[in-house]
Amino acid sequence: MREFRSKLRVLLIDDNADHLRGVKELITLESCYDVVGATTSANIGINLAKKYRPDIILMDINMPEKDGLQAIQDIEKLGLNSKIIALSGYDDADLIFRAMKLGAKGYILKTMASAQLIYAIDEVAAGKIYLPSALSSRFFEYFQRSFKEEAVSSDTENLLTYLTAREEEVLDLLTQGNNYKGIAGKLFISETTVKTHVNNIFQKLQVNDRTQAVLYALNNGFANKRKTKMAV
Repeated sequence: MREFRSKLRVLLIDDNADHLRGVKELITLESCYDVVGATTSANIGINLAKKYRPDIILMDINMPEKDGLQAIQDIEKLGLNSKIIALSGYDDADLIFRAMKLGAKGYILKTMASAQLIYAIDEVAAGKIYLPSALSSRFFEYFQRSFKEEAVSSDTENLLTYLTAREEEVLDLLTQGNNYKGIAGKLFISETTVKTHVNNIFQKLQVNDRTQAVLYALNNGFANKRKTKMAV
């Protein structure tokens, strides 16, 4: 195991100089990993990642010049195959979720004991995901909740995208309080055609009447989407 570990290179990125120095000394003294770089700057860290292509990167989440989450994303885009472990002083489920979603393979706290830190690096280096046991249940609860919310958001988006351009125009005028006659006049179509479009809108949005259709549109950001389209 020690022979395998000796081949692995680690890059440290942490804006706290004292903590950075301590972690570097710990890894140097307590493991066979090779620390190829250590910096307090996220931007410099990204450049060091390009230069050394380390096997493991310890990335502080709370960085001043560039957010650690953004730095993780930037490094992932480089395609270096480096395994990133997020490092933070906060046991925040949202931070854990966002870091893992962006590509981090582990999340460790700055307050962890030295043996746990080395173990976390070992686990990630071996291709595993590492989360402290104290954070695991909280993370998965947050993950399940976020997954459900994203699924609902996705379903909502799909329903709105079923509308044709003309149906969007009709729905837009409905949200502005226009009646069928008013819509017909503004779009230069007959009231019968308006009613046909409205019925199609009801079916696609899975609602039963005009009020439900308008509420559905307003509650799901339809007005903002229309403004965006019109501005393009």
